This record gives sequence, structure tokens and C-alpha cells, in this order.
Amino acid sequence: MRKFILPMVAVMVLGIATQARAYDSGDLISMQRALAIATDLGLVTVSDTEFAGDEWQVEGRDIEGRYMEVDVDARTGAVLNVDR
Repeated sequence: MRKFILPMVAVMVLGIATQARAYDSGDLISMQRALAIATDLGLVTVSDTEFAGDEWQVEGRDIEGRYMEVDVDARTGAVLNVDR
């Protein structure tokens, strides 16, 4: 009987445990939205996308193969900087 009690208690405890919640991004724009903003500016090939707390930094190449970096505000979606 003891063999069955401990597994049953473990299952019950796991069943009532609350689920872990992911970080709530609040009103921040998604990575897909930041990529869409960057591609609207001429970015064709994306090589790196990084979230830096208050902005998305999207790096890649334009249609002519030149390096391009676009910084997008994470809250408003405004373009902060474009480096070519």
C-alpha cells in the first residue's frame, strides 16, 4: 500500500501546482512586428535580431547586399536609428 500512496500524493501535488508564467511583455511590440517595420525600410535579408530592453535591433542586408541595421522602439514601433 505504501508503494501507491507516495506516487498518488506526488500526482495530486503536481496536479494542483500553479503553472509557471512567461514574462509578461505588456504593451511591447513583437519581434515579427519589428521585422515588418525593418523590411518596410528596405531590409531584405535578416542576419540577427536582438531585444535590448527598450528596442529591437534588427541587422541584415538591403536589396543591394549592403549591411543595414534598424533600431525599432519596443513600445511605439517608431524607428529610432537606421545604419547603412
